Amino acid sequence: MVQSRDTALSKAAQRSIAQLLKTGKESSARIRVENIIRSDMTTELHEILELYCELLIARAGLLDSPVCDPGLEEAVKSLMYAAPKTEIKELQQVRALLGERYGKDFVLAAMDNKDHKVSAKVVEKLSVTPPKEELVICYLEEIAKTYRVDWPRRAPEELGAPPSLLDDGDDGDDDNPSGGQAQKNREVPLVAEDSKETAAREELSKATPPRTIGPTTPLQITPPSPSTDNIHPKVTLNRMELKPNKKMSDAAEAPRKTAPKKADIRDGIPDVDELAKRFAALKR
Repeated sequence: MVQSRDTALSKAAQRSIAQLLKTGKESSARIRVENIIRSDMTTELHEILELYCELLIARAGLLDSPVCDPGLEEAVKSLMYAAPKTEIKELQQVRALLGERYGKDFVLAAMDNKDHKVSAKVVEKLSVTPPKEELVICYLEEIAKTYRVDWPRRAPEELGAPPSLLDDGDDGDDDNPSGGQAQKNREVPLVAEDSKETAAREELSKATPPRTIGPTTPLQITPPSPSTDNIHPKVTLNRMELKPNKKMSDAAEAPRKTAPKKADIRDGIPDVDELAKRFAALKR
């Protein structure tokens, strides 16, 4: 989060410095660029400390010992040395936890860097010495280049004349009599290439078999199953009538032959004489 905030502030500061260089206020730009340099150094310091924290997490099992492991001594002492000099509060908590683990003497040795176990890069990033003049100039030049500002200002003759356009010979000037011929020479290969491509396409079309050879289409359609409404189904495709073969016809006729004949509803109704006999039997 701190790195993202510093990066956003650095971009805004760079725009203001570019405006100062554009208006000719070089002295103010030199002073302000030192803040950008310091911000970049702080961002690099945060990245180094982040790597040390990841190292401690990866080797957390070695922190249980009351004596600091030699493989973790640089990371532990660098964090202790940098924690009070940064604005990240979490590093203060890490420093307090490590101090409780390894004791007060260990913390004092790390703060003073008596045994020079603190990383040299951490010490360099936390130094309060002003940046060198060469570094300031490099920053200003990069900012001017990024925002397209003419700095340091140069005379027009130092910039050089713009590149002149070469005569293509299209204007018909007699000073260059070969211009027209050169243009024709450039056009001839193009025409030749076009004719070659046309001939290649014709040969390809001749070599390709016509569409009438082989099946007209790879599409296969399954005919519908026969039903009582449509005993002989037909399928038409591309204006061609597809007739069912003998096997399909036999399959359609089989259900009709094997199905039992439906009984007529009138067969179950008795006639008048039979009804009279039944009533006479009931009276008895």
